[in-house]
Amino acid sequence: MKNPILITVIAALITAGISFFAGTKYQQSKTPLFSGRMPSGQLAGRINNRGGFRPVSGEIISIDDKSLTVKLADGSSKIIILSEKTEVNEAQKKSQGDLKTGLKVGVFGIENSDGSVTAQNIQLNPVQFNVTPTPGN
Repeated sequence: MKNPILITVIAALITAGISFFAGTKYQQSKTPLFSGRMPSGQLAGRINNRGGFRPVSGEIISIDDKSLTVKLADGSSKIIILSEKTEVNEAQKKSQGDLKTGLKVGVFGIENSDGSVTAQNIQLNPVQFNVTPTPGN
């Protein structure tokens, strides 16, 4: 051990390299909820379904305190799960109590394995989306 400074520098470089690699892997494991701006109009149909993110647009046909069912443009329906973190907006922040059967809504959230969506944000009376399923979904 003639040169302890050289050994210390090499050990510090190895530690820094491992830390950098671990940090980049951690960041890659985080799935972004939104990429860039919020979609509107035709752009909503082009959303890449990364991380289960799923926009839903249609008319509320039933509602209870934990979920609502939205009738989609193709006639099918989608169950939307509400949570304490779900925000409801109509040009200003609203509450879940403002959700009523017959309202047009745009829902943004995470698709669950059973096909329902856990809502993160609900827009009341949105600009109508042209949402088309991505291949394989």
